[in-house]
Amino acid sequence: MMTRRLLQLLTGLAMYGISLAMFIRAGLGLDPWDVFHQGLANRTGLSIGVVVIIVSFLVLLLWIPLRQMPGFGTLCNAVLVGVFADVGLALLPAVNHLAGQIGLLAGAVLVNAIASACYIGAGFGPGARDGLMTGLARRTGWSVRVSRTLIEVTVLAAGWLLGGSVGVGTVVYALAIGPLVHALLPRFVVRPSVPPVPAGSPELCS
Repeated sequence: MMTRRLLQLLTGLAMYGISLAMFIRAGLGLDPWDVFHQGLANRTGLSIGVVVIIVSFLVLLLWIPLRQMPGFGTLCNAVLVGVFADVGLALLPAVNHLAGQIGLLAGAVLVNAIASACYIGAGFGPGARDGLMTGLARRTGWSVRVSRTLIEVTVLAAGWLLGGSVGVGTVVYALAIGPLVHALLPRFVVRPSVPPVPAGSPELCS
């Protein structure tokens, strides 16, 4: 069970980073956090993967006043998504025709949804940004929806001002990712196996 969880976690994080590279190569807009990451990368000259890692650890500092504790998966998420985003960008060529861009965008959304279901289902702790959302909701009494909207509107606006890519892909991601993860997550949640009940036990005799 632990081996499956670890493999699922690492596979999910690798796929998440690759999906970010696919969004960038599609050139039709990014999700709110990655608009922010791309804007920072454009302004600093750092690779987007390095920016993702730095922002992840800065966000984890915000967990301290929220009294959040990172899990093993949280720390893996903070490092590996950025690493695989840069790997994906090194491997994927730029796409310059609209049909290819649309196909790459659709693939990016699907890969991102599968990746999210994988690492969430592994049960090793939320990513830094998801933990910020849930921690803020718990500490303020706001709903998770309000907390997420406030955070994502803020980073989207900041990323756009920094020159990050906002477009139809941003809207498609916002509309599609929730329903896709909701549908996929039950297939990836790792539940502990239940040991067989010995014959003659009270459970069988009751």
